Amino acid sequence: MTRTQAERTDIISRFMKVDTSNVADVLDEIGLNDQGLHPDLAPLSGERLAGWAFTIAGSMTPYEGTGDPAKMEACAKVGPGEITVWAGNGEGVCYFGELIALGMAERGAVGALVDGGVRDLKWLRQHDFPVFGRYRTPVQSIGRWQVTGAQEPVYVRGATSRWVTVRPGDFILADEDGALVVPDAVIDRVLPRAEELTRTEIQIRQAIAEGSSLQECLEKFGHV
Repeated sequence: MTRTQAERTDIISRFMKVDTSNVADVLDEIGLNDQGLHPDLAPLSGERLAGWAFTIAGSMTPYEGTGDPAKMEACAKVGPGEITVWAGNGEGVCYFGELIALGMAERGAVGALVDGGVRDLKWLRQHDFPVFGRYRTPVQSIGRWQVTGAQEPVYVRGATSRWVTVRPGDFILADEDGALVVPDAVIDRVLPRAEELTRTEIQIRQAIAEGSSLQECLEKFGHV
C-alpha cells in the first residue's frame, strides 16, 4: 500500500505506544498465527523497534577482497522510518555493526533486526541506535558472508513456525517481549484494534489500583 511519509511517520508513532503482546493477540484474531519471530532475536541495543522493513539477504560465501560492495549499495538505499531486516545462512559472523548503523541513521533509518550476528554493541548503545539480533560476535563478515539481494522477501526464524516471511514494506515491531512482523496489507486493521486493547488494559490497571478485584475487572472489561 502506498502511503505518504507523514502517514508512515504517524503509524510508527502509534505503534510505539502499543505492546507486542496486544499486536500478537490481534494477529491471532484475524488468523495470522505465525507472525512472531524467534525468541533468540533479542535487544542488543535499545529496547524497542518500530518501523518499515527494508530487507537484506545474504549468504556464507568465501570471497576475496576487502569489502562487500553489495552491502554498501543496499544500505545506501535505506530510507526514513525504515528498519533493515537482515537474513541469511550466516553463523558466527557479524552482519551488522556500528559504521553501517551510522550510515543508516544519516538516511533516517530507525533500527535493525538481524537474524544473525551483531558487533560494536558498546558503540551502538552510545549512539542510541536500536538493534535486535540473534547473537553477538566480534568476527567480521568480510571474506565470509556477503549480501546477495535487497528489497525482496526474506525468511527470518519464527516463534511458532520455522520461518516467517518478511516482505519489503511490512511493519516490524519489537519490545521487551520479542519481535513481530505485521504484513503491510493488514496494518490498518491491526493497529486500531491493538490501540483499543491498550486502552482497555489501561482502564483495568486503573480500576485495580482503585480497589477493584481482577475478577470484577474481567467481568466489566472482558479478557485481554
